[in-house]
Amino acid sequence: MSEEQQDQQIIYIGRKGTMSYCLVVVTIFNKGADECILKARGRSISKAVDVAEISTRKFLAEQIKIYDTKIGSEEIETDTGVKTVSTIDITLRRS
Repeated sequence: MSEEQQDQQIIYIGRKGTMSYCLVVVTIFNKGADECILKARGRSISKAVDVAEISTRKFLAEQIKIYDTKIGSEEIETDTGVKTVSTIDITLRRS
């Protein structure tokens, strides 16, 4: 798999609505991908979990599963100094 194809299968969860990200997940799997990664930091972590659950239970039930979940933290430079932010990577894979 080329690096460009792999980058297209990574979804960075942010400020958009939950259903917007679910639509992206469905589109990626309908184009024939076998795997998709949801990445989120801070307050967006709960939205990433919602996207994973909605996608696997409603939109693509019986087709994809949550394969792996990784949690961690990153240090980010801010105006006031270094801040530690939690991160999550949720891997969805065709079953």
